[in-house]
Amino acid sequence: MINLPLPRIVTLLLTVFLSCAGISAMTASTIAAEPKPRARDLGIPFDGTPGPLNAITDVKGVEVGHTTLIQGEGKLVVGKGPVRTGVTAILPRGKGSLAPVFAGWFSLNGNGEMTGTTWIEESGMLEGPVMITNTHSVGVVRDAVVEWLVKRDSTISWSLPVVAETWDGYLNDLNGFHVRKEHAFAALQNAKDGAVPEGNVGGGTGMRVHRFKGGIGTSSRRLAKDDGGYVVGVLVQANYGTREQLRIAGVPVGKEITDLMPTRGAAHKTDADGGDGSIIIVVATDAPLLPFQLKRVAKRAAMGLARNGGVAENTSGDIFLAFSTANLLAAKSKTAVNVKMLPNDRITPLFSATVQATEEAIINAMVAAEDMTGINGNKVYAIPHDRLRQVLKKYNRLIDK
Repeated sequence: MINLPLPRIVTLLLTVFLSCAGISAMTASTIAAEPKPRARDLGIPFDGTPGPLNAITDVKGVEVGHTTLIQGEGKLVVGKGPVRTGVTAILPRGKGSLAPVFAGWFSLNGNGEMTGTTWIEESGMLEGPVMITNTHSVGVVRDAVVEWLVKRDSTISWSLPVVAETWDGYLNDLNGFHVRKEHAFAALQNAKDGAVPEGNVGGGTGMRVHRFKGGIGTSSRRLAKDDGGYVVGVLVQANYGTREQLRIAGVPVGKEITDLMPTRGAAHKTDADGGDGSIIIVVATDAPLLPFQLKRVAKRAAMGLARNGGVAENTSGDIFLAFSTANLLAAKSKTAVNVKMLPNDRITPLFSATVQATEEAIINAMVAAEDMTGINGNKVYAIPHDRLRQVLKKYNRLIDK
């Protein structure tokens, strides 16, 4: 008899039911999930003070939802699978409010997509949710968001949704177009505050980081009272990087753990793939920032990426978005409106918080991820927690737990 914890039994039964019903297996945030260790649980040191959840949802009002699609094994049959993909939704003010937020965006390297950014650049406003999925599902998710918005408010006459992507074709039947509008709807409806599932979930299901398994990660920082006590939260969909560049807490982990490279095919032959990829970074804050300031914040996410060894390779799509939940009424007034703005002379602590939270969110994605086998038996290994601790200890960077 196999003795499984109750949450795993529930998830297994749901997955079997959905598969038997001919439906792609969906594990969204509403399905019971076992708690996973996070980077700090392993004794990895980070700068700054996190919020209570150490997640983007520490910014009041922000909600996150996932739809995870995992189905099939073995040889790739385009249109049938195997499927290793999904959708992640971020709602700046939650499902209860569609009020726009001030926003800014930045492309560190542009081999990727984030729709709706030209209007953000022009208007300084983000209207609606931020969605993240795989490269070939951007269109269907965009259309789903338009439909979702119109169903909520029939007076909406146009919409330019923000949908971003990273490539999961190493593990997923990318050209099978398995993400459908109902999966985007589910991610939006399942969005909630509180702890955010990480690793092999949502849009991050099939992703890789520094040739280890990657995916969704999140973190936050709370500024000191003297700096305003504001909160900065970051969520990443991480799918980038070569192994030799990987650094964790300043330690050259990628040069210490050189095995466990992705393997191609059922023979598990080590893949010569160079590891180029992409990362989407979403930064949220409750600090009263205007769009030009939020663009400056978005740029600082690049420094958190660099701390872990990201160099924005030629074929990488490194695209970042920052928004502020302050100034609730700024977008809807028909007359002149007063808005609050943090002086530029006080913005540096927010820059530091963004760098720190981005660095940790990426490592949280790696720590939470698990080994995954996908199309044609291709396999990507999770970073081994015990060996990571040993490397950190070797360099005197481990916090004993």
